Amino acid sequence: MVFSSLFFVFFFLALNLIAYHFADGIKRKNMVLLGFSLVFYAWGGPKYLLLLLSMVFASWIFALLIDQYRESGRSKLFLICDCVFMLGLLCIFKYLTFFSSITNTIFHFPKEIPQIALPIGISFYTFQLLSYVIDVYREEVEPQRKFVNLLLYASLFHQCIAGPIVRYQLVADEIENRKVKMDELYKGIKRFTIGLAKKAILANGCATVADTLVPTLASDIAEIPAAGLWIGMLFYALQIYLDFSAYSDMAIGMGLMVGFHYDENFNYPYISGSIKEFWNRWHISLGTFFRDYVYIPLGGNRKGARRRTINLLIVWSLTGFWHGASWNFIFWGLYFFLFIYMENTFLLEKLSHLPRFVSHLYAMIVVYFGWVLFRCESLGNLGTILKGMFGLNHNGFIDLSTSVLFQNNLYLLIFCIIASTPLLKNIGTYIKRLDLVHYRIPYLTYAYEIVIPPVLLILSLLALVGNSYNPFLYFQF
Repeated sequence: MVFSSLFFVFFFLALNLIAYHFADGIKRKNMVLLGFSLVFYAWGGPKYLLLLLSMVFASWIFALLIDQYRESGRSKLFLICDCVFMLGLLCIFKYLTFFSSITNTIFHFPKEIPQIALPIGISFYTFQLLSYVIDVYREEVEPQRKFVNLLLYASLFHQCIAGPIVRYQLVADEIENRKVKMDELYKGIKRFTIGLAKKAILANGCATVADTLVPTLASDIAEIPAAGLWIGMLFYALQIYLDFSAYSDMAIGMGLMVGFHYDENFNYPYISGSIKEFWNRWHISLGTFFRDYVYIPLGGNRKGARRRTINLLIVWSLTGFWHGASWNFIFWGLYFFLFIYMENTFLLEKLSHLPRFVSHLYAMIVVYFGWVLFRCESLGNLGTILKGMFGLNHNGFIDLSTSVLFQNNLYLLIFCIIASTPLLKNIGTYIKRLDLVHYRIPYLTYAYEIVIPPVLLILSLLALVGNSYNPFLYFQF
């Protein structure tokens, strides 16, 4: 079940909100949320619900043991046990096939490579539970005494499957003490409809063009003209941002509807002027997780330039590997490490003396080719795409079908680029400021606030009706 489906919006979410509204007291409201969350997760594979329950139970027990035996010095042992258990399960389900293929290739084992289905959202809720146990060990939060409350935190359908990665300390108090305010309910509905429109109209439109111009088979890629590959990757870059940020928008919006406040996960990364700035704006919850639980514990930048470089190398290797069990993701992480390293040593200072548009152009070129690497799980496909982009596949510059496809989607491209910047948000803020400060055009402000959610919902409905092509890229992570 995906957020951008008619069944989810008009049945599952609607029924959840109705049941939540009529539930009396915070305990019953939590039971409503928990019940719907477990059904939501089981929808993608009931057998993996047992995996989720076991991982939550283990984290609950280990956190209590850490707190109970803190004075005896055995708390660190329980922390290690939890990390081994959680990361061990993650490796089995996500990376065992990858490691088996490597060992079979190196040692020529005749064994059949195990094919294990990846449980939806395992990377996200594993990191959430790890952050909870580590924070208990650090005495930054109190251990949750009630198993059902920790299960609600880990399984909450708003963010369980594809983030943002919500720290327990952020919602610890809200699990048992929260109220829904009318203004926040409206903000939640508005944020959800913005995310839904971003996904159903823009991201899905980009996906159609990207998949047409950048197919998955190398033989098909070789036939695409150079301009088609450049245009296709541009649409893919827009798709992956609009897709993932839309999911975060919908998660944040649904959280506000029931009194939870999740941190922002994206801050218009495509306006960045450096790779460092880009990663401060892209998938913020993942970046802060690696910063707080890997980079800083390793020493951060406190132990000299050489140690900082090693720490960054570890973080970016893990960042790439977190996204998938494939060499291209590892190289993708190392690719960005290389540019982060260069910016830290000399490049960032030079960029600061250049006009903003030059540094922005540099950042977008680096990010663009990063997405080329990200898309190609086969390194053979990567080589074919890169050769084709420069006409080395004897594929020509452009053909009629590519030209027609580009012209038919030109307005979509323009609007997606605009939606990837804060332009529309700034216009809305400016209109509100005029009203508040100078008491001008109040009716335009009211119309904007009232009309936007239903209009976006209707447009999303029209986009989803009869459209069976509704992919979500980050479900695979």
